[in-house]
Amino acid sequence: MFFLDLQSKDPIYEQLKQQILRFIEAGVLSPGEKLPSVRQLAQENGINPNTVAKAYRELEEDGVLYNMPKKGVYVASIESSDRQKFRAEAVLRPLKEAGVSREEILRALDEIYGEE
Repeated sequence: MFFLDLQSKDPIYEQLKQQILRFIEAGVLSPGEKLPSVRQLAQENGINPNTVAKAYRELEEDGVLYNMPKKGVYVASIESSDRQKFRAEAVLRPLKEAGVSREEILRALDEIYGEE
C-alpha cells in the first residue's frame, strides 16, 4: 500500500505521513477507516516500528488520525478548511521534491491568480 524510498533524503516517517495525507485526499482512505497496526506496517515495509509510530503520532497531533487504545489507529474526519490545506500540500510537496523552487511556484501562483 505504501511506497517508501529508503534512499530518499526525506525521512521515512515524513514520507509515510505524506502518503497517508495523499491517500486521504484521494479518497483511498476514508474517515473512520482503520490503518494497519504499527507493527504490521513496519514489517510490511522493512522499517523500524518507532518510525511508523512517529508518523502516526504526528498525524494524530495534526488531527488527521485518532488512536483508540487496544483497537487501532483510524482516519479522523477532517474539517473543510484543513482539507483545503491538505489539498494544497498534496499539490505543492511533489513540486518541491521535483526541485521546483519556491520562487518558481510563487511566480506561477501570481500568474494564475493574476488572470482573475
